[in-house]
Formats: sequence, structure tokens, C-alpha cells
Amino acid sequence: MAQLKYYHYDFSAMGSPCSIQLYASHEKMGKRAAKLVMDDVYRLEAKYSRYRTDSFLSDINRIAAQGGHIRVDDETAGLLDYADTCYQQSDGLFDITSGILRRAWNFKSGNIPDPKIIQSFLNKIGWQKIDWQRPVLRFSAADMEIDFGGVVKEYAVDRAAALCWDAEIHHGLINLGGDIRVIGPHQDGSPWRVAIRHPRNPEGVLQTLLLHSGALASSGDYERCITLNGTRYGHVLNPKTGWPVHFMAAVSVLGEFCVVAGSASTIGMLKGEDGAVWLNTLGLPHLWVNVHGESGGSLME
Repeated sequence: MAQLKYYHYDFSAMGSPCSIQLYASHEKMGKRAAKLVMDDVYRLEAKYSRYRTDSFLSDINRIAAQGGHIRVDDETAGLLDYADTCYQQSDGLFDITSGILRRAWNFKSGNIPDPKIIQSFLNKIGWQKIDWQRPVLRFSAADMEIDFGGVVKEYAVDRAAALCWDAEIHHGLINLGGDIRVIGPHQDGSPWRVAIRHPRNPEGVLQTLLLHSGALASSGDYERCITLNGTRYGHVLNPKTGWPVHFMAAVSVLGEFCVVAGSASTIGMLKGEDGAVWLNTLGLPHLWVNVHGESGGSLME
């Protein structure tokens, strides 16, 4: 076997620090693979960013505001199909129409929104109100919107790993803001060491995993939050109540694909007190920590 060299590339995308670690036979090969990944991540960010008025997602939401319909491309259709599956399997808790709640919740303000404002947005949420017949997305009610925030970054991770593999990179790791996919083990066959952080102690580590393959995604109430009178209000919002989840503090899931691990960790958070049981029935390796400091899951054993 030819001796490969280790290369590390850092970049920022989707509001997160990102990195590519890989082994390549020479620097040019490593740079080419890294550029393929970065270009694709930037492409997905431009296409699905809710912050860009020129994104395709903004086009969709302009149609949604009017209660109209729009024809989507195959890639977007695939994401909508997956979101529909997650909605069904989560009993409506994983809902890509719930992003509109961020208009009520400003986590930089330090203030809790008026319940009446939350209620006004709840009326505009509900994937079941949308008629999705591939390739046409039809909004039966005006003033709705969709948000691929819980799907696109993880999808980008999976694409990045596949692009590297196609570029003859068979040893490496992709990390987009904590969403991770292993391309393959270190060149000597040893696993990657991946630490899962403690939700209440930024320096603390809950568990260190040794990964030869697969993907890891985590969801928690620590990324963006407001703490008032000793109560923490995190950014994972329940689409049925409009309020932050208040039982699980963090959930991490291992899967073959990052998009599956990501949606599973989010649903585990949204399930609240039923999260541990739901994660067990899912059958994927996982761990969770609740707001009382209790922890569990197959990765803790």
C-alpha cells in the first residue's frame, strides 16, 4: 500500500466551523478533494439558506406566503420526501414548517416571547396542511414557510463523504459544525476518536467514541438558549406547543448516514420524556442526557 499523507482543511459554512481531515497520496489530490467538498457545501448553503433572498428556499417561501404552488428539482424533492418521512415517524414533531417560530424566539434578546405571539405562529405550522405531490409543492394556506435547517447540513455531510470517496479518498473524516461522517479509518486502520461534549460543561466530555465508519450527529439545548429564573429555554422548539423542549438536554445518535443520525437526535429531543424509549425502539446506537443530569442510551453502557 502506498504511503498516504494526512491533510487538514478548515473552513466556515452554514453558520458553523467546519473541517475536512483526509489522507491522500499527494497535496494536489488532497486539495482537489477538499475543494470539491467546500464547493458543494457552499452550493447547498446558497440554495437552501433562509438568510439569502436569492436562495431557492426563499423562492419557495415567497410562494408559500401567497398560498401558491411551486415545482421543485430532484434534489429538493428528495429532501422533502425525507422530511415527510420524519414527520410521519415522529408523530408530527419533526416538522419543517415550524422554522417560522424563530420569528417569535430571539435567543439573542434574552427575553421570552409573549404567549399570544407564539400562538399566532402556531396557526401557520403543520406539514399536514401542505400538499406534496412530487415534484409540485402546494401550500393550501397562506403565510406558511418551510425551513430545511434540520436536514441540509447533515445531507451536506453525507454528500461530502461520497464526493471524497469518488475522488479516491478512502480515509478521512468530515465535520460540519459537529455533524460528522467518517469516510474511512486512519490509513493504519485505527479508528477516529470523536468526543461528545457535555451539555452543561463546555470542557466536559460525556463519551469518546472510536469510529471506523458511519456518522454521528447531536442535538442539544446548549447551542442557543435563554436562561431566566434558573430555567433554560433552548432552540429546539416543539411545533405543537411553540415552546422549547424542556426534558432532554442533549441527544447523540450514531448511524450509517448523517442525515438519519441528525433527524433521530432531533426527534429524540422533541419526544421529551418519551425520548429514551423512542430512541431504544429506533435501534441505533445513542446516548442522552436530561435536564436533571441523568443519562442513558446504548453508547453509555
